[in-house]
Amino acid sequence: MTDQVGLSNRRILRIAVPIVLANISVPLLGAVDTGVVGQMGAAAPIGAVGLGAIILTSIYWIFGFLRMGTTGLVALATGAGDLTESGAILTRGVMIGLAAGAVMVAGQALIMALAFRIAPASAEVEALAREYLAIRIWGAPATIALYAVTGWLIATERTRGVLVLQLWMNGLNIALDLWFVLGLGWGVQGVAVATLISEITALGLGLWLCRAAFAGAQWRDWGRVFDRARLLRMWQVNSDIMLRTIALQGAMTGFVFTSAGFGDVELAANQILWQFLMITAYALDGFAFAAEALVGQAVGARAVAMMRAASLRASLWALGGGVLMGLGFWGLGPVLIDLMAIDTDVRAAARAYLPFVVVLSVLGVGAYMLDGIFIGATGTREMRNTVVLAVAIYGLILWLAVPVWGNPALWGALMVLNLLRGVFLAALYPSLERRVARGG
Repeated sequence: MTDQVGLSNRRILRIAVPIVLANISVPLLGAVDTGVVGQMGAAAPIGAVGLGAIILTSIYWIFGFLRMGTTGLVALATGAGDLTESGAILTRGVMIGLAAGAVMVAGQALIMALAFRIAPASAEVEALAREYLAIRIWGAPATIALYAVTGWLIATERTRGVLVLQLWMNGLNIALDLWFVLGLGWGVQGVAVATLISEITALGLGLWLCRAAFAGAQWRDWGRVFDRARLLRMWQVNSDIMLRTIALQGAMTGFVFTSAGFGDVELAANQILWQFLMITAYALDGFAFAAEALVGQAVGARAVAMMRAASLRASLWALGGGVLMGLGFWGLGPVLIDLMAIDTDVRAAARAYLPFVVVLSVLGVGAYMLDGIFIGATGTREMRNTVVLAVAIYGLILWLAVPVWGNPALWGALMVLNLLRGVFLAALYPSLERRVARGG
């Protein structure tokens, strides 16, 4: 089916499906990491890998603006027919990523000191998590630079390249996980080494997949790359996204750190269920990424009708996907929990909180899709403000309710956060269309 602006469901699916498949591999990797260390028969290694991963992920996603900002800016340049600028944007993004990663490696001692001062984990969990972080942090330059690479591929509708990239990185990681942990008995350190190898090799593959951006001289046209006006525009977009991401990652990190305060069993149970939730989020992000690319191109061409059609159609696909995934977790969740943990107490705790994951699979659709729509239209200021407000309300719930009701209140607060993110951005969408129509 194609409407009057030439936007077909096939085009949406051609962009979204490779991203859905690619993104599912990311939390599946987390599930394998959790499941592999879960075979050690203790709760502490599960909690250590989860805690170490969330510490690094929280910092990495401060730089998530490179993926989102690159997608929005490249999509706008593509819609406006400025293909030269799209190559220069990629160069800027990769340079920022490599520099940021190098700073993380240099400051690793400070990062770990601060992280474990905040996280109230047991001594055993902290010791194992430190071993994990000391290895994985060396992959920071490659990991952060890959955000810019992925953003460029999405904006130019080369999402099959994203699928190839993620399948390589996560497939290699899973294979090395099984070899290093189950085969060689390296434990938590084996999980970290597997991830490090996969991240570094993935950057090389990603740059090759972006070879079209390097076909001309634009990627090394330093006058354009460092043009003051373009750098200021990139800074404006990326700083808004960065602040939004810091607030959102603060909320996600707060979830894990608060879980650690409930003890090793509930931390492990929440870590398992977190992998389920991430599978849903990453899968539905495929449709959000499609909205980013198509909305961005529509805004670049000042085509409001195409913007609206892309937003609506991609969101409907995402809603259907959210319902299906929720039903899947309802039916298969107990089996997956048993596969991922041997400890009977961890299994029982994870089953008790599984219904929260089922509801969140549907409840989060609005937040994911509206994020994609506003990123594509570079409505980053609105994203920043609404997320900060939603996170503040989430934090208030944690402060007031968790001491009274414990883990159920923590999951309830997460539901409120996702609901409010969608409601706040939905209220601002009409003004976004008006701004695009004015060419602002």
